Amino acid sequence: MIYLDNAATSFPKPESVYQALDKFARTSLANPGRSGHKMALASERVLDDARHALNQFFKGESPDRWIFTLNCTDALNIAIKGTVDPGDHVITSDLEHNSISRPLRALEKAGTISLTRIASNGGYLDPEAIRTAITPKTRLVAITHAANVLGTVQPIAAIGAIVRQANALFLVDAAQSVGVMPIDLKTTPIDYLAFPGHKALYGPTGTGVLYVGPRAKPRAWREGGTGGDSKTETQPEIMPYFLEGGTPNVLGVAGLLAGIRWVVDHDPDTLRRHEVDLLQRVVDWVETAEGWQIAGDWDRDRHVGALSLIVPDGLTSQDLSSILDTSFEIAVRPGLHCAPYLHRRLGTFPDGTLRLSPGPFTTDDHISTFINALTEISAGVL
Repeated sequence: MIYLDNAATSFPKPESVYQALDKFARTSLANPGRSGHKMALASERVLDDARHALNQFFKGESPDRWIFTLNCTDALNIAIKGTVDPGDHVITSDLEHNSISRPLRALEKAGTISLTRIASNGGYLDPEAIRTAITPKTRLVAITHAANVLGTVQPIAAIGAIVRQANALFLVDAAQSVGVMPIDLKTTPIDYLAFPGHKALYGPTGTGVLYVGPRAKPRAWREGGTGGDSKTETQPEIMPYFLEGGTPNVLGVAGLLAGIRWVVDHDPDTLRRHEVDLLQRVVDWVETAEGWQIAGDWDRDRHVGALSLIVPDGLTSQDLSSILDTSFEIAVRPGLHCAPYLHRRLGTFPDGTLRLSPGPFTTDDHISTFINALTEISAGVL
């Protein structure tokens, strides 16, 4: 199988991740913080090591501000629903994944908040449009760093500065950018940073992270056991346990820690350039192929390894994906990619686009096979 669906989840993982998962599961998979025996202590140590690795990688305020979550969706919900109050105004964009769009729309429909959705242009946001949309009631600005449909990278430093000047909070969905784009929390005014562990950090599925900056004071998302403090009647306010009720996915975090170390060793920018170089070959092919289009503007310097193709008339992205899978053993993702507002703006709603997303183990030969497959399919239809 040629796997070109890394924007959904990365595959394969680095060998060191599989080794870390296997070793931890066999030797140290106890409940962290709940006991004093060696296995429980080893389990707790993995969580601590991962928090320190994240804090160093992103230059955060401190390790205790890194919260382990179920996934990126969970992290975004913690940030959104733990922050906004009735009457607040929130700003977002048409680029967003449903993990941001749906909780905000639900709050808007309930009459809890007012919501402004900024329109993108060619897949990019203008920071000045966000400045114009800010009101005295603006509490939160929630924006993706890299659009999951298009791969376009947003100017979060400029947006963050505007949000900070307005004394609002800035939530960044970094699902498609962590591991390939630099994020420096010391220089970029981000209050919440949410991302999964299973994409370009190469951890397993079921892992997510939320960074909570010092300006953010979220409410507890869930209450329950924390292991360290069983005396208080309500959730202990000490971070990170305030937002981590229940037994964490410590096995997943062990794999995530190995993935972070692999990314550091292989250099995020080198990984991004490898993926973008591969996508450039597809872009070049589209420019000469009848009926095919690239969704959004292509700027390789402001792009991560995801690209959506608008398919020719007479084909659907779903049909193409099925043919690629069954006849060519190529895995891609068709459809709306959980981003209906963007597809409406692109004019690709409701069928969507065909998205390919190479990874660090994708080769030139894989892309050649993909291009040849599209050429063959097109010749049989057009």
